[in-house]
Amino acid sequence: MEIAVTAPSGNVGRFLVGHLVRAGVRPRLLSRRPERLRARWGDLVDVREVDLRDAAAVTETTRGIDALYLVVPPGESDDPVAAYAEVGRIVAAAVAGNRVTHTVLQSSVGAELREGAGEIDGLARVEESLDRVVAADAGLAVTHLRCGYFFSNLLLELDAVRAGSVAVLRPTDEPMPWVAPADIAMVAASLLLRSGWSGRRVRAVHGPCDLSWDDALAVVGDVLGRTVTAHRVADDAMRATLTQVGMSEAQVEAIMGMSTGLREGFVPEQPRTLATTTDTTLGAWAWAELRPAVAAATT
Repeated sequence: MEIAVTAPSGNVGRFLVGHLVRAGVRPRLLSRRPERLRARWGDLVDVREVDLRDAAAVTETTRGIDALYLVVPPGESDDPVAAYAEVGRIVAAAVAGNRVTHTVLQSSVGAELREGAGEIDGLARVEESLDRVVAADAGLAVTHLRCGYFFSNLLLELDAVRAGSVAVLRPTDEPMPWVAPADIAMVAASLLLRSGWSGRRVRAVHGPCDLSWDDALAVVGDVLGRTVTAHRVADDAMRATLTQVGMSEAQVEAIMGMSTGLREGFVPEQPRTLATTTDTTLGAWAWAELRPAVAAATT
């Protein structure tokens, strides 16, 4: 079985590659920066340099593969949603042209809204592009992984965590799914390593339990031995802050919408079940990854 992985150095990809290698697969790793991957994995992997915005390169590097794990990384475009949509069209065309039989997309809770969820709308466009090629060819299949809020996003808030106060746009007591990237990798590996599924599927990856920001930062505080709280920032104040650092209007709304579009009554399309609930707790993740990162940032 030939399996390709995009963003293999990312929060999910770095775990997924290990799962595939240990399963006896030599995965094809598609990356803009292949040197570190070759240095780490050596001959256990097949590394190809590719930019997902380069249609010819994507078509060439996905030729001959049976399954693809697709992560569309955030771009540097002035219009993030449009950039996602462009990559979605390019990859979907390669999937159709090369008849990649199974694709697993790393999507997000909120993509089901299709509009109004900021950058997540871009993932909705990617879902739609893949859905079209699967609908046109009964021999192709896609699973959209609708993932919860990544624990690893807390690593982007190290200064705020150290200062003891994290600014958020959602009500601080409003719960949402939180998930460890390593758990997403396990779910992805289980799909990529078996071919007995077909058509269009959606699979939620909700983590072990829903947490509000108050809940999550209480856990973080316990692990770090300090008080860390969330404070809600007004939408206009956050927009002003993002605009002042030079973001375009589309970039600002892409960030804002991921919170404003999923609050106050939003319910994920896929309910929490035993199948969507994964094992790694926020406390375990914070002890293993956040605590060392905070310590390193302090020294």
